[in-house]
Amino acid sequence: MPAPQRKHRHGGFSHRCLPTPQTAMTPQPAGPPDGGWGWVVAAAAFAVNGLSYGLLRSLGLAFPDLAEHFDRSAQDTAWISALALAVQQAASPVGSALSTRWGARPVVMVGGILASLGFVFSAFARSLLHLYLGLGLLAGSGWALVFAPALGTLSRYFSRRRVLAVGLALTGNGASSLLLAPALQLLLDTFGWRGALLLLGAITLHLTPCGALLLPLALPGDPPAPPRSPLAALGLGLFTRRAFSIFALGTALVGGGYFVPYVHLAPHALDRGLGGYGAALVVAMAAVGDAGARLVCGWLADQGWVPLPRLLAVFGALTGLGLWVVGLVPVVGGEESWGGPLLAAAVAYGLSAGSYAPLVFGVLPGLVGIGGVVQATGLVMMLMSLGGLLGPPLSGFLRDETGDFTTSFLVSGSLILSGSFIYIGLPKALPSCGPASPPATPPPERGELLPAPQAVLVSPGGPPSTLDTTC
Repeated sequence: MPAPQRKHRHGGFSHRCLPTPQTAMTPQPAGPPDGGWGWVVAAAAFAVNGLSYGLLRSLGLAFPDLAEHFDRSAQDTAWISALALAVQQAASPVGSALSTRWGARPVVMVGGILASLGFVFSAFARSLLHLYLGLGLLAGSGWALVFAPALGTLSRYFSRRRVLAVGLALTGNGASSLLLAPALQLLLDTFGWRGALLLLGAITLHLTPCGALLLPLALPGDPPAPPRSPLAALGLGLFTRRAFSIFALGTALVGGGYFVPYVHLAPHALDRGLGGYGAALVVAMAAVGDAGARLVCGWLADQGWVPLPRLLAVFGALTGLGLWVVGLVPVVGGEESWGGPLLAAAVAYGLSAGSYAPLVFGVLPGLVGIGGVVQATGLVMMLMSLGGLLGPPLSGFLRDETGDFTTSFLVSGSLILSGSFIYIGLPKALPSCGPASPPATPPPERGELLPAPQAVLVSPGGPPSTLDTTC
């Protein structure tokens, strides 16, 4: 006689321990619980974001020491973060596919171990090649297995407050930068770059318990069984949808400039005359603005006053303009200076970039439906990897050729502005000629931005929402 199934209760809904991780693992509720254990998942995604992107943003403080130790240029050392970003994002569809097949929990736990080993290996590097392999390939591969599955799992737990939950998770980037930027500078001064990397490896290992908190959740609209073919698991069929293709093209262009400040904001502050701790303060204050804006924009987006694609285009454009301002800030005086103009410009950039970040992932369920959000998250990360690979080295090359980062930040801002212009082609990105739709509460889980044959969409648990009329 088969053993009875055990039931566990989290946040008001039940989980059953069944063998299939993605589809048969829980009884299907009416929709996302919009809370409960979802807040624990949000906390885990917060830590995952901080120990990946937040750590990468602060790592630029070590680049001057690495360039001096190995007698290499800024362009050469920039390839460390560029490779880490590129591998993380290019391999993100692999993390999504493995998560779709085996569940997010084991995938994220293995990714945390790989990322930690990358830092430990790099602490004993004898050349930049070792750092390319350790931080770029090994740590980047580990990060590829943690971010997309964690964020995709979080999106499945929320509906009405989805963008706010995503924004909360993405503040891990800013909070980590706020803490790690001065801490990393202290570690570099105390233990040197080798000791700092070794300690960062121990910190990165905390990704593993974060993965253990990602309980699986089955929802209506999920496929009856995990995809068996590799192409289906990767979700490449999403590119046949016009809206997702437009979104993908715009995001790829934005990625060409979005990650340059992650690598070169601290060196740019050093070039402008600030000392090591002054540069760390610039990075930290940009992180504060970034983190606060993610929460505020997440709350604003969930109110339904402005369609998400329209907010995406607006805040993307503001991010590009913010990078222009950062690049044009004049030279400040003395290493003891606080660098007021650059500090203000960095905060303004952080506010705009932080507002853009949760919208990128918050708009995905509307474009592809809740069933494809994990795969879509991985594909978006892969597309942004093109910019993550080319943007920082191009920025370093322009710095070596011109003597400062002014041109680098102007080019990066132009790429972001180009991507934001592409977003105008998304549904509801531009105002319509007729009355606007009232906010859907919660959004339809089939994808509220997908084409619908009917004139009225009925939201679960909410009033019907009338489609915008067109010109």
